[in-house]
Amino acid sequence: MENRDLKQEVTDKYSLRGRVFNRIREDILNGKYKDHEELKEVAIGNELGVSRTPVREAFRQLELEGLIQIIPNKGAYVTGIKAKDIQDIYMIRSKLEGLCARWACEYITTEQLEEMEENIYLAEFHAARGHMEQMAELDNRFHTILYEACNSKMLEHLLKDYHQYVWRVRQQTLKSGRGAVSNVEHKYIMEAIREKNPDKAEELANQHMLNAYENMVDKGLLEIYD
Repeated sequence: MENRDLKQEVTDKYSLRGRVFNRIREDILNGKYKDHEELKEVAIGNELGVSRTPVREAFRQLELEGLIQIIPNKGAYVTGIKAKDIQDIYMIRSKLEGLCARWACEYITTEQLEEMEENIYLAEFHAARGHMEQMAELDNRFHTILYEACNSKMLEHLLKDYHQYVWRVRQQTLKSGRGAVSNVEHKYIMEAIREKNPDKAEELANQHMLNAYENMVDKGLLEIYD
């Protein structure tokens, strides 16, 4: 059963329907489409080189995720991510990332721990030189390693989705000067995991998310989502 579920997940990710869905969702989350903008099946199909059918299927899935609204006899309109959504996501993530770090204390592999340590070292290097693009990529990779280390397909899937939902504002946060501080917090989380201290790892990962959100509020980064 587990192997079949995994195969279905991989098939969905790389199927035509999955690729169209992921591309449109990414474009919405990256701000390519603005709030209340109408999404046209034909135009998107032509852009992606597909028929209207996978686009229509992607629209239905995007509506379930709350990213668009389909109004009968009118069309599909972007609802996107609002400031309240980001607040909710970070409050939820704070709990889930804490749980993830707790479980990683038990399940992380030597290879994952080594990659996490290398990630932090590289982030220190790029932070000292102001390389924000590399910092964003390394920040994303750190969390991916952490999610994979928890040994829970369900928790990993949830966290990766939430992580993608706030990708745009996370980039702005790192550019605002939080990148180096965030990497120090990553280091403390890693050390707690390496020490196999689940209580400490959970607390640090939880606080890491709260700190990130507080920084967004302090810097006024959520105003564009109101």
